[in-house]
Amino acid sequence: MFSDLQRDLNQCAALGLLRQRRTLSSPQSPHIVVDGKHYLSFCSNDYLGLANHPQLVAALQQGAAQWGAGAGAAHLVCGHIEPHHRLEQELAAFVGKPAALLFSTGYMANLGTVQALVGKGDTVFADKLNHASLNDAMLLSRAEVKRYRHSDMAQLAALLEQTKSGRKLVITDAVFSMDGDLAPLPELLALCEQHDAWLLADDAHGFGVLGEQGRGSLFNSMPPIGQKEKGEGGREKGNNSAPSPSPLPPSPFPADSPRIIYMATLGKAAGVFGAFVAAERVVIDTMVNHARSYVYTTATPPALACAVLESLQLIGQGDALREHLYKLIARLRGGLAGLRWELMPSDTAIQPLLVGDNQAALALSEGLRERGIRVAAIRPPTVPQGTARLRITLSAAHSENDVEQLIGALHELAQ
Repeated sequence: MFSDLQRDLNQCAALGLLRQRRTLSSPQSPHIVVDGKHYLSFCSNDYLGLANHPQLVAALQQGAAQWGAGAGAAHLVCGHIEPHHRLEQELAAFVGKPAALLFSTGYMANLGTVQALVGKGDTVFADKLNHASLNDAMLLSRAEVKRYRHSDMAQLAALLEQTKSGRKLVITDAVFSMDGDLAPLPELLALCEQHDAWLLADDAHGFGVLGEQGRGSLFNSMPPIGQKEKGEGGREKGNNSAPSPSPLPPSPFPADSPRIIYMATLGKAAGVFGAFVAAERVVIDTMVNHARSYVYTTATPPALACAVLESLQLIGQGDALREHLYKLIARLRGGLAGLRWELMPSDTAIQPLLVGDNQAALALSEGLRERGIRVAAIRPPTVPQGTARLRITLSAAHSENDVEQLIGALHELAQ
């Protein structure tokens, strides 16, 4: 049986799909040390540069000193500690929902939410480019699954119209993690209103970055990059033009709609660890009782909740960080215009450079690494076949000089 495993690994290597870990010997930052070498990194989801922020470090230390290192039990036993409770209240208020529930990870949050709300006899409607956690959640729920082409609202409307019984749950990334584009949340909500469905929005990559005070995609009014022509399957054709870097005004989107179930992670822009789901009180109470990934797992250390409470303050006051990030996005898109590899259309800190071939993507990533820059090559099955890419992620902790260095290296490699 071990030879079978090795043969599978050898086949992955031959196809350019073998994955390996690299060990950092420095805190998370745009400038990291990996295997003893210094690199400029464009790999992290630390979008606001908070992962090593001194105020979060101090809050974590103080939280550990007061509340200990571990929670000791599941929330429903005796592991629901005061910082957890206070954080849930603050998170709900921050995103404008009646209640919130903490989870250990976004993966666990999605598994628990979908499984608690739908089952046999119900139907889940899912964007084909959703994150793996949403895909696994819908399969484990035992509900019927209907997938629609990426952001194709006409196909989703037809699928909803065909479904006459049971609960209906539409699930989508709010910011698609490998493409960086935004889900059409207003159109999705309108269809949910029309067909009596819930809308679960996974905002792992929007929370803290988008919307007024960084409150996420539900509060975002960022305009799309021009009026881009739609390609096959609803995907927008490439365009290296820049998004507006100006601070975002409040969104007209009804973020307080009771149909919306909102999930966001706390280990990306928030800089710490964990996830939460915010929704109507009856939805949260249902999850407390029936979300297996919540009920049957130990609560996260309370010191982490203390750090996230501090992070929420920094996010809410972080307009300058977000404005700097938008300017870096605009500079990158302008600086990479005309390359033989095309930036995919994205308004967000996720800027995918489409390469296509797996080995070519690996070679480009290696070329950057040799120049002291780390950018991850993303290959199938994480992305569809033939769409291997470099996933460039920007952070407010990057400087303009950092971005210029990346632009220069890519132009050099393109020649």
